[in-house]
Amino acid sequence: MQPSLLRTPEKEPRACHPQFGLQEADIILISSNDTAYRVPHFTLRNTSGFFRNHLSGYSAGVDTHPPIEIAESDKVLSKVLCMICGLHTDNWESIDEVDDALALAQKWDAPGPLSTIRGAITAPMFLADPLRLYAIAAKLGWDEETRIAAAQTLSLNLYDEEHRSNLERIPSRSLMALFRLHRKRRDEFKRLVDGDSLNLFEAGNGPKSFCIGCAGEEVDNHTWRELKARMFMEMDRRPLGDTLCGLEMEEWPESIACWEAKCGKCGRLNYNKLITLRDIRQCISKLPVF
Repeated sequence: MQPSLLRTPEKEPRACHPQFGLQEADIILISSNDTAYRVPHFTLRNTSGFFRNHLSGYSAGVDTHPPIEIAESDKVLSKVLCMICGLHTDNWESIDEVDDALALAQKWDAPGPLSTIRGAITAPMFLADPLRLYAIAAKLGWDEETRIAAAQTLSLNLYDEEHRSNLERIPSRSLMALFRLHRKRRDEFKRLVDGDSLNLFEAGNGPKSFCIGCAGEEVDNHTWRELKARMFMEMDRRPLGDTLCGLEMEEWPESIACWEAKCGKCGRLNYNKLITLRDIRQCISKLPVF
């Protein structure tokens, strides 16, 4: 709902916001908390398309204009007005606060606050909620911020129920792009560990391989295949790939079985653990991030 110009406010404001109390300021805005904000007429007209239209017929003068009631709370209104007026803005408390401020800046057609928020939107506290950040950036067409947020979502399982509400905020095209990214990393990882392009893992991926220790005993590669299947499942759950080759993977039954697999004839280990882990990391490093 757009702010409206009301000639007769429902009641007098209880107090004036301490940062916006100059008597010389000739426009009074009233928040949903019933707090008054006195702002110069020329500031609003020069920074907001909304106020440029609605104040175009007003002449400057103290207390000559009716107060303007705003639907937003003090927390949101004060943030946006501080950015419009070039005043110090307190630190953001949450991404919800940012989202509300962006909505008001868009409603007012105020490019200054939009630019200021865009410059701060990839701060660590907002990257901690990457799906919400992705939704905001995608909706506003901020491509670089969208890519940054998408990369941060790779540690998430998008199919977890806890993410449903945030996924519903994302525009449909951007949502499909995000799911494609997660799926592409998983599928590309499978292609790489299957040896399709890098010529890695030849000992485990070949149709037949023989123990190089006794030069004749055929190696049973089922433990490697089971480990690949487990890694594929893990990449589906967490396509960042950071849980592979770490302590968590060390405890997988599939990992233990693979690293302990030996030639039945000479007892030589079937796979070089260090080299295999190095090559798995190499595969992860080649995966797309957007």
